Amino acid sequence: MRATLMYGAGDVRVEDVPDPKIQQPTDALVRVLRSCVCGSDLWPYASMPPTEQGERMGHEFLGVVEDIGSDVSGLKRGDLVVAPFVWSDSTCDFCREGLHTSCRHGGLWARDGIDGGQGEAVRVPQAQGTLVKLPVAEDSALLPSLLTLSDVFCTGHHCAVTAGVDPRTTVTVIGDGAVGLSAVLAAKRLGAMGVPPVERSRDWGRIVLMGRHKDRTELGRDFGATDVVAERDEEGIERVRELTRGDGTHTVLECVGTLPALRMSLGVVRPGGTVSRVGAPQYGEIPLGFTEFMNNITLTGGVAPARAYIDELLPDVLEGRIEPGRVFDRTVGLGDIPDGYRAMADRAALKVLVQP
Repeated sequence: MRATLMYGAGDVRVEDVPDPKIQQPTDALVRVLRSCVCGSDLWPYASMPPTEQGERMGHEFLGVVEDIGSDVSGLKRGDLVVAPFVWSDSTCDFCREGLHTSCRHGGLWARDGIDGGQGEAVRVPQAQGTLVKLPVAEDSALLPSLLTLSDVFCTGHHCAVTAGVDPRTTVTVIGDGAVGLSAVLAAKRLGAMGVPPVERSRDWGRIVLMGRHKDRTELGRDFGATDVVAERDEEGIERVRELTRGDGTHTVLECVGTLPALRMSLGVVRPGGTVSRVGAPQYGEIPLGFTEFMNNITLTGGVAPARAYIDELLPDVLEGRIEPGRVFDRTVGLGDIPDGYRAMADRAALKVLVQP
């Protein structure tokens, strides 16, 4: 079969690799219908040292079950399924607590001999605990939105949930990438546009999106952003403060992962507020000091346990109440995936959908 490998910064190739086979009785084989390029794939694309072997790529996919191991129940050949970006058994103590990303028997796609999602097929370990059946046909127009449940929309949702977004909170979202836009949509879904108490009616229903790419921020407005702040750093902080009568917002959803983004987050959060970070951190020491201590700022977030959220979010996608698949603004075939990486790295595409 064909699959995507990265050989170093800027060097993405589609090559023939061995066909996956059932190796354990808990495995399933999935023929990939849709996958995509993640913003986190751009970090190695920009900085990965050259390697002779290449590394398999892709951790977001949905497809059709082609075969199952003898211990797998609840799935059958022909089922359309979505795979969270971390595979897990869904039965260990961490999974039962909703932390599938810390599963005692789980792992990452495209690591340790496991296939990546950017290919024609995938061997899925712990298939019964990992895969979620989708009640749609292979040609459904909902496939892009259903694919976002593999990672990007669940990540934005995790950011909003861990920040405590609800109808009584104002929100700032840092970043107009696919995760940031997903966080805007998640915040609206959780009620951040709710009816205000009388005493705070001037500020209520505010979702501020900090981003400067007009096509993306326009989609952010469609998703629920009430304000867009294009300024960055201290100028951006001051603008958000102006919008909130000097206070900042109750919650800040940091969806970039850089130190400037985190500093802006700490600059726009209201006293007693919460900053949740889901952007893969590209920094070391966290700049928390006396000011954050005195203002009782909470810092939370982390990698999203997507499997814990899919059952909750799936009905809203199926019934058309949300359309997170709108973050995909370019589609490529598997053979053209190097062009997809370049488009995202050059900011010519927001998020690339791959259709093998």
